[in-house]
Amino acid sequence: MPQGLDAVWHAVAGAVDRAMPRTKRFLRQADSVLAWERRLAGISDARLRARAEVLRERFRLGRETKEDAYEAVAVVREAAWRQMGQRPFPVQLAGGLALASRCIVEMATGEGKTLTAALAATLMGWRGRGCHVVTANDYLARRDAEWMAAVYRFCGLRVAHIENGMPPDERRNAYDADITYCTNKEVAADYLRDRLVLGRRQDLGAILLAKEPGGGSVTDRVVQRGLHCAIVDEADCLLIDEAVTPLILCGDSPNPDQVQAFGQASGLTDHLVAGRDYRIDRRRREIGLTEYGKQRLAALATALGAFWRGARRREELIVQALTAREFYLPGRQYMVDGGKVVIVDEFTGRLMPDRQWRDGLHQAIQAKESLAIEPPKETLARMSFQRFFRSYKVLCGMTGTAAEAWREFWQVYRLPVVPVPTHRPCIRERLTDRIFRTEEAKFRAVVERVRAVHQTGRPILVGTRSVAASEHLSRLLEAGGLPHQVLNARYHAEEARIVAEAGQRGRITVATNMAGRGTDIKLGRGVGELGGLHVLATERHEARRIDRQLFGRCARQGDPGSAETMASLEDELVCRYAPRTSMMLRRRYGGAGEEVVSALAGRLFDGAQRRAERLARRQRQAVLAADDWLDRELGFSGAGE
Repeated sequence: MPQGLDAVWHAVAGAVDRAMPRTKRFLRQADSVLAWERRLAGISDARLRARAEVLRERFRLGRETKEDAYEAVAVVREAAWRQMGQRPFPVQLAGGLALASRCIVEMATGEGKTLTAALAATLMGWRGRGCHVVTANDYLARRDAEWMAAVYRFCGLRVAHIENGMPPDERRNAYDADITYCTNKEVAADYLRDRLVLGRRQDLGAILLAKEPGGGSVTDRVVQRGLHCAIVDEADCLLIDEAVTPLILCGDSPNPDQVQAFGQASGLTDHLVAGRDYRIDRRRREIGLTEYGKQRLAALATALGAFWRGARRREELIVQALTAREFYLPGRQYMVDGGKVVIVDEFTGRLMPDRQWRDGLHQAIQAKESLAIEPPKETLARMSFQRFFRSYKVLCGMTGTAAEAWREFWQVYRLPVVPVPTHRPCIRERLTDRIFRTEEAKFRAVVERVRAVHQTGRPILVGTRSVAASEHLSRLLEAGGLPHQVLNARYHAEEARIVAEAGQRGRITVATNMAGRGTDIKLGRGVGELGGLHVLATERHEARRIDRQLFGRCARQGDPGSAETMASLEDELVCRYAPRTSMMLRRRYGGAGEEVVSALAGRLFDGAQRRAERLARRQRQAVLAADDWLDRELGFSGAGE
């Protein structure tokens, strides 16, 4: 079939697949699971374990029937009740069955995704080929593995987790478990390291027979046993937002001349002027030298030595230095911690101490911050997370915000999205957005809004896009006499405690996106009667899903709650994706009050958000095309990654 027709066919098939009444089907299957409750509730633990062992053997041999699957989920449900005191609700059963059917499950925050994943993980673990439950960070991987361990043990399964810094022997033992909790970064890096060990060996027989120079088998240095099954938590973040992020394994490559050049390039940027010597495309985050700028750079570089003689090399160096200066800001994209540049994940607000930007950008930022410049690394192996997850034989996932990305889930991974209803109706009150002319006016209004909510006794969670914004707001609240807690990359070690207290009466919490992933805010005594948790977003994000994720922190499991957004015409979203319109509105309302009351302003933010999503989607499609090309070419040549 021609490539164009093939794309049309898959698009039509995906639309039809999505239009099928999957949610109702899985809810009906959940009813079939519930029919087993009376039969299982009265039997002893020993008989329940014996029944689990019988089912495990059927799943291992691949001989289970639909009725066996319903009974299996019912057995896990009863085990959860006996071991944890929690009996999964019908919607959780439907979610677990959907995961086991290789779907992306959309479940609202607070609906119990951890226990839902355990239902599917048990069935997949019974197959004996290993199941990876992939989550956002080491803390969640360890917490969830420990929390679900009793249920897994009751069902005859061994569970383990992987975390940063774990030695190879412990990793190998963890991957040998039936169910392994891990992060996307750790499991993908281990896969690449194993590929480096195996080299070009593709045939299983060659791998098993290969010997090390000092004796022993090559498999002794391999930690994984293959990529059979993965259940991805926060699937929209890991499978969509981070899809284009390349995972790169590097080795040392000392080059003193190059290290010196990074420092020199940083110094040269002080002599270049934006608009005259270089142009800035903020929407695409690109720097381009003008012809005048190239000539000026050549003149400035004459006294810097042989390394700067090549035009292409010096222009690449100066563009990286300018990119570091114009687009990478402390408190937003990175932090300086212990004399090192540490990347901040813009989607979650968490620190990523083991990551570096590539192509000299990390060194350019080190030079900008006047830190010791580390030599660039030599790339040993690389792979996009998108390509890595497509390597699993069985893939599924869950998140609170999947609906907006259903097309990509189908086009990239062939995974349909199944929305699962909440156990209790959601009664969240969504207040009208408020837009201000300047960022300064916005933050003044935010402080007053926080004060008004705080006086009622309700807890309030204020979401910011960056570490710098959270700390700026913190200073304003402190000046206003409003006691509060800050949750950002600087305080990640205290995340669990801060989040646990965020729903208490009168609590004020200022947080980056960190609070929107993998955490649960429970209301304190009497807070529900006051109106529940109020969530206040101080900016719109580049994806509507992230806004919805933040708002999902309130009104969980039928609790009351409310959410609103306060934005400004100087926010990064509109300045980057709708610069002309935002500037026009700032001029139009220059002599008016601080708050802008205009339907056009609201449409401005909607349009900027759609443009940001389209651009990100095109970038992911480009990576997908490159990944498909690599699969075809490497498959033909027999080469590895």
